[in-house]
Amino acid sequence: MDTLELILHPVRLRIMWALSGGRTRTTSDLCESLPDVPKTTLYRHVGMLADAGLLEVASEQRVRGMIERHYRLRRDALHIDPDTAQAMSNEDHRHGFAVAMAALLAEFNAYLDRPGADPAADRVGYRQGMLWLSPEEMEEVAGELLEVLRARAGNGPAPRRRPHVISAIFFPTEQRNQDDGGL
Repeated sequence: MDTLELILHPVRLRIMWALSGGRTRTTSDLCESLPDVPKTTLYRHVGMLADAGLLEVASEQRVRGMIERHYRLRRDALHIDPDTAQAMSNEDHRHGFAVAMAALLAEFNAYLDRPGADPAADRVGYRQGMLWLSPEEMEEVAGELLEVLRARAGNGPAPRRRPHVISAIFFPTEQRNQDDGGL
């Protein structure tokens, strides 16, 4: 299984999110974080990610006669290189988008199912809007957003910090026209 196919699975994507920010977790910790995922399923997907080198063992300790492993996400694990992204077919993009949406929906449902979930207090948002942009303006917007996000991307776990999923989706809603070099 190639790396892209491995990443593009809702449960594996959620495991990788749960380990983001430099966190180390055991499979038991992950089971607590993802209570809607059956334990056997979670263990199988952690094993697949570890076997593929996307997760690494940060430490091991003996607990009640068993070896307990603390996993961490390899820093480059969530990165899809530009050549791979460029080579993706339309079907690959459909699959990737569906997986991302399934993982996002599962994560959102898990949030709402937690005791004390308070979307208003947590400033939960899911807004959509339309921007009319030339290809050059789209590049500027993407660069500006990356700049804003990079300022916080290095943040790790700390008191009063909780992980937040951010999902930006960009795609044109109409066919290119002659003015922008398209069809």
